[in-house]
Amino acid sequence: MLLANIASLYAVYHGPQELKRIAQRVQRLTALLAAGLESKGLRRLNRHFFDTLTYEVGERQAAILERARAARVNLRVVDDRRLALSLDETCDAATLATLFEIFLGAGHGLDVAHLDGGAVADGIPAVLQRTSAYLQHPVFNAHHSETEMLRYLRQLEGKDLALNQAMIPLGSCTMKLNASSEMIPITWPEFAELHPFVPREQAEGYRRMIDELEAWLRAITGFDAICMQPNSGAQGEYAGLLAIRRYHQSRGDSQRDICLIPASAHGTNPASAIMASMRVVIVECDPRGNVDLDDLRLKAAEAGDRLSCLMITYPSTHGVYEEGIGEICEVVHRHGGQIYMDGANLNAQVGLARPADIGADVSHMNLHKTFCIPHGGGGPGMGPIGVKRHLAPFVANHPVIRVEGPNPLNDAVSAAPWGSASILPISWMYIAMMGPQLADASEVAILSANYLANRLDGAFPVLYRGRNERVAHECILDLRPLKAQTGITEEDVAKRLMDYGFHAPTMSFPVPGTLMVEPTESESKAELDRFVEAMLSIRAEIGKVESGDWPAEDNPLKRAPHTLADVTGIWQRPYEIAEAVTPSEHARAFKYWPAVNRVDNVYGDRNLFCACVPLDDYRE
Repeated sequence: MLLANIASLYAVYHGPQELKRIAQRVQRLTALLAAGLESKGLRRLNRHFFDTLTYEVGERQAAILERARAARVNLRVVDDRRLALSLDETCDAATLATLFEIFLGAGHGLDVAHLDGGAVADGIPAVLQRTSAYLQHPVFNAHHSETEMLRYLRQLEGKDLALNQAMIPLGSCTMKLNASSEMIPITWPEFAELHPFVPREQAEGYRRMIDELEAWLRAITGFDAICMQPNSGAQGEYAGLLAIRRYHQSRGDSQRDICLIPASAHGTNPASAIMASMRVVIVECDPRGNVDLDDLRLKAAEAGDRLSCLMITYPSTHGVYEEGIGEICEVVHRHGGQIYMDGANLNAQVGLARPADIGADVSHMNLHKTFCIPHGGGGPGMGPIGVKRHLAPFVANHPVIRVEGPNPLNDAVSAAPWGSASILPISWMYIAMMGPQLADASEVAILSANYLANRLDGAFPVLYRGRNERVAHECILDLRPLKAQTGITEEDVAKRLMDYGFHAPTMSFPVPGTLMVEPTESESKAELDRFVEAMLSIRAEIGKVESGDWPAEDNPLKRAPHTLADVTGIWQRPYEIAEAVTPSEHARAFKYWPAVNRVDNVYGDRNLFCACVPLDDYRE
């Protein structure tokens, strides 16, 4: 999502006219380069082009590459006779002059200005050249100075409720602090401007950083090897399951295709298993939220020699540590299966327990959760997997940049060999600065969740607790009894929290009718107390609905969130404006205004529509 935002904002800043000018300039430079090289007898292999050219250079390849290295230019080596290159908007006439010398040697006699003064072949056929209008929305035609662009970005920021304003208690999301000191290195050109396919000798510093990060992750998790390629937690799941499948196939067990998944597992697990061509079998949970061991034994026995693996989240998405996790792993291993431990909740393990020691064969690590890469709005993510020694040969490799260790025939799961490598310095910085205090962070995360669970339990019952009445790093608040008594739903509470200046917790996952709260170690006791105050105040508001003081369908909870448009229009509601928009002292001092009222989610799901140009504009 972050990368999509960067691309879209690039279009916002430049607008359709400037984007076209940039594209025309790049294409013109490419055409001049093609014309010059063709005039000297080089055979171009691609008839049509925009910015990329491929040449048959034959025995001249070694000399060309030597001159390229001397000029600090990287060319793509297609094979032992072909080279390719691409231009972009950073190139200019000097770039072309350098490329002529690289391909043709000194004394080639070509002059860029002379070529530019003549006619050259257009690399794009007329039939493929666009003539229709594009980027006609006003946003792409209004912010073309730095001043206007900065103001537009500030306006967008004002619509978001971010961590720089309040706690984001999204359960199973670990929305912790992304420290400024961790973020600074990703702006350095040595990290930000390196192409993922540069020759290894040009990326020794990058490789050292990745090697150190891998070593630290091995120490934290107990695994023997790390595959850094997956770009998200879900992609890590997919990569881990593919490694398990290849492992079984290498042993002649290709029939092993059943993946056991507890009802308490993370939500992406079944989808990943299906993508890996496995058949999902659900294992039930007991009333305390733990895996039902009797049902697990039964399902594992029924699967028999078709059992491939068990995917289990630890601590579970029910917010408790599985007391029988050791026995769970033993049951699956006894039937020839592997253990995939979902790392979504690793923030409750770091420094305290290691997945490999518990019994996991493979697990992904959400660097965008536990190790501080920001992921609000959906990304970017990194989900490297740790594997035990027997699975190491079966993790992903890459067809362009071979990774040492895995079978070179293994397919890639990501476009680049080390995933989104440019954001890895964030996690490197976090671990390097925290050191042994990583364990302190885990303990504070667990302590904070238990503090909230105990403070709120009287108003909103905690659905699952462990044997000692404790939760892990998050807790599930059960709103179903209140809904039955008052008609107030989990969505009403979630939306009302926006009026108090809080992002809502995770809603109706993994149990419908609940809120899952994860405070993380980043929040102070003062912020936890402010959240408790807001939740208890909301419970008192529910009491007013229950007693009849407020109508069941016209009250601050059902009408939440309240916008500026609500209070500047005609107010005809059975509660005061102040009760609606400034229900707490913090809201009075630091008001966050939601941009829009509540969206009808059910209507939206059933009636999809385009928010772009009207459909009538597409009619002939």
